[in-house]
Amino acid sequence: MKRTLGTCYYPEHWSRDIWEDDARRMVEAGLKWVRIGEFAWSRLEPVAGQYDFNWLDDAIEVLGAVGLKVVLGTPTATPPRWMIDRHPDMIAVDVDGRPRKFGSRRHYCFSHEGYKKDCASIVSKLAERYGKNPHVAAWQTDNEYGCHDTTISYSDAARVAFQGWLQMQFDGDIAALNSAWGNVFWSMDYDRFDQIDLPNLTVTEPNPSHTLAFRRFSSDQVVAFNRIQTDIIHAHSGAPISHNYMGRITDFDHFKVGDDLEIATWDSYPLGFLEDRVGADAERQRTFARQGDPDFQALHHDLYRAVGKGRWWVMEQQPGPVNWAPYNPAPLPGMVRLWSWEAFAHGAEAVCYFRWRQAPFAQEQMHAGMLRPDSADAPAMGEAMQVAAELKDAPDVVQAQAQVALIFDYDADFAWATQPHGEGLSYFGLVFDTYRALRSLGLSVDIQRADSSDFEGYKVVIAPGLMHMSEDVKAALTASSAQVLIGPRSGARDANMAIPIPLPPAIPDLDVTVSYVESLRPDLPIPLKGGGMVHQYMEALEGTASIVETTENGAAVAMSSGTVTYLGAWLDLAGLQRVIGNACAAAGVTTVTLPDGVRIRDCGAERFWFNYNANPVTIDGMSIEAAGVVRQSAPKQL
Repeated sequence: MKRTLGTCYYPEHWSRDIWEDDARRMVEAGLKWVRIGEFAWSRLEPVAGQYDFNWLDDAIEVLGAVGLKVVLGTPTATPPRWMIDRHPDMIAVDVDGRPRKFGSRRHYCFSHEGYKKDCASIVSKLAERYGKNPHVAAWQTDNEYGCHDTTISYSDAARVAFQGWLQMQFDGDIAALNSAWGNVFWSMDYDRFDQIDLPNLTVTEPNPSHTLAFRRFSSDQVVAFNRIQTDIIHAHSGAPISHNYMGRITDFDHFKVGDDLEIATWDSYPLGFLEDRVGADAERQRTFARQGDPDFQALHHDLYRAVGKGRWWVMEQQPGPVNWAPYNPAPLPGMVRLWSWEAFAHGAEAVCYFRWRQAPFAQEQMHAGMLRPDSADAPAMGEAMQVAAELKDAPDVVQAQAQVALIFDYDADFAWATQPHGEGLSYFGLVFDTYRALRSLGLSVDIQRADSSDFEGYKVVIAPGLMHMSEDVKAALTASSAQVLIGPRSGARDANMAIPIPLPPAIPDLDVTVSYVESLRPDLPIPLKGGGMVHQYMEALEGTASIVETTENGAAVAMSSGTVTYLGAWLDLAGLQRVIGNACAAAGVTTVTLPDGVRIRDCGAERFWFNYNANPVTIDGMSIEAAGVVRQSAPKQL
């Protein structure tokens, strides 16, 4: 499939007399896609039940007339003010019981039935009107589910819906719920489902089983909300539907949302994320302040390729300084090009820059675009045009299955968030550290969902932190011909957040038992015998499996039987590199330790090199310029 570029455009923000000029300049810049409409509800339905589609008809025709393809967004992330008057209780409520007020965006609760009906109405109007429009070549539902902590709402609507959800989960048997949750503890038993409140504002922490159930419910509400829209659009249009996910938003199951979509997209803001979400220390933030973290974007590229079942885009690519991070520097020259090519190397069908023109008003007026507010080219324009020219002259990137699979499970993140056991510990952090170690060894990675039963073709499969592991997951992993690395905290809880008996991890044919666990102070890491450290979290391991990794004082850290290894600790980069390197060596997978900031992506017959450093690097006689990309033939062994 031909790789293409695009942008995000808001015709309702600009005078009608510049639309044609904007469209012409988009084509001249080499763009093919334009996303519109996702925030325009107040212009589409200025008064309840009174619609104005004339301006949108016009905008789509202007863009389509010059050959641009339109991604039409549904506007449900920005309910207009009259909607709040109509449904005052549709506002989401935060964990402290405070309502999220009007005056921004995403100010709705996924559980409010009245709001969902009004969403279905506006989506129906759009799908009926534009479902067969030849210029509308793709759709986007809503915008950035979960952004700004908006997945989980503690509203009355959520409470009532949660009670109904629980009743279905436990087949109306309140005794079964009490038993599964261990409600005998602290006399928390319920007589009826309508007695169950939401797990916030309790005197001390709520029952973790209650909290985990509410997180699963909240995720299911996002899935159901999205499905309302996809069902309507599919009934009227054959164009693919997408949703633009965000970086490090893990409080709903993106795989389940993706099951109802044809394309997964995400919004990539490398510099904003470095300050806001990566969790890097001050030194690393300084080193990569104008480049972004070398692994954060790539992790999400691989994740959303999996969510999209192979089809994915970057719907919003940072083109310059953003407005929302603690600090907002400009990208190093060359980085917009590097970010674009890295997405293509990981399989993106399209990279769309946010936004076409910088807004001179409202919340995002400090957010750079491809154009300045006065319509002159911004610095990103030249790099985008360079990428467009390179795409025209270069062969398409062809994807191939990687040798290494990394399992990512949103339900595991729910469980870790419910019971982290130590300050700052998170499932995402563990997976990200593992992914960084893989990339630092020159490896390309495919991400798999936890309920995948097919690991055929992979030589190494890594499953860190799967708090609840079904017997099917365990069987699939142990039946794999790959070298399998499991842990830590895998199998640590049953489906309802209780410690299972037999004790974890309870992996078939692997005699390892976790006898107790501890979280570690950041200033008290434990040295490993072979170099590196255990930090943050460690388990005491017992059993007859072979000990393959120990601390300096001889405590078992990893134990192995056959092709399966259980790692009972969170290791630093050096420790992870050795453990993963040993698994790769046993599987016949070649690794190479790369300089910090240099990364490889193998795909098909090609190898891409990316230099995130602010200075040139030389590897085996090959020079890569600062913020540079090198494309070459891949080694024969893939």
